[in-house]
Amino acid sequence: MSWNTVIEGNAASEPTGTKLVYQLRACEVAAVAFCRLLERWGRGDAVPATAGARQAALRRAADRVETAIAGLEKPLSRYLLELEPDRAEGQSWYLGPGAAELVEWRPVLDRAGVCACPNRVASVYLELAVLVRALEGLAAAAMLDVMPDKSTLWAGLFDLRDTLLGSTVDDLRALAA
Repeated sequence: MSWNTVIEGNAASEPTGTKLVYQLRACEVAAVAFCRLLERWGRGDAVPATAGARQAALRRAADRVETAIAGLEKPLSRYLLELEPDRAEGQSWYLGPGAAELVEWRPVLDRAGVCACPNRVASVYLELAVLVRALEGLAAAAMLDVMPDKSTLWAGLFDLRDTLLGSTVDDLRALAA
């Protein structure tokens, strides 16, 4: 089982669930690629081979994530509207960033020869790591057959939407520019 089972199982209609799963999968793939790029640089793996190519790779990765997140707004908003939880007091099923995800990106970016605001990079990295962890949490819940109730699912997805479509997309646009 995967996280898409939870999303589709709670969808009011099949098209709504399918569209959200498709877009969340695009966000997950782009987020993992962005984070892995930075993590490789953090380990000293200078790929691509030149600073200019690394700068372009960061811009492309940021642009792909921004595009995926921009496409998330409509299906996620529709899903949240249709979900209609029994109560509005649900809480997110995932946690915030952990200590291992708090990285000082300035030395990594300097070593890679990439000119980017390290605060924006850190912010985007953390929020994308939270997105990936949230989806993994839903997958684990599905595998263990301990699905979150509708209000908890709604609260978590609402939090993700609020974060991703707010400051994160602004930071991604700045990094992609």
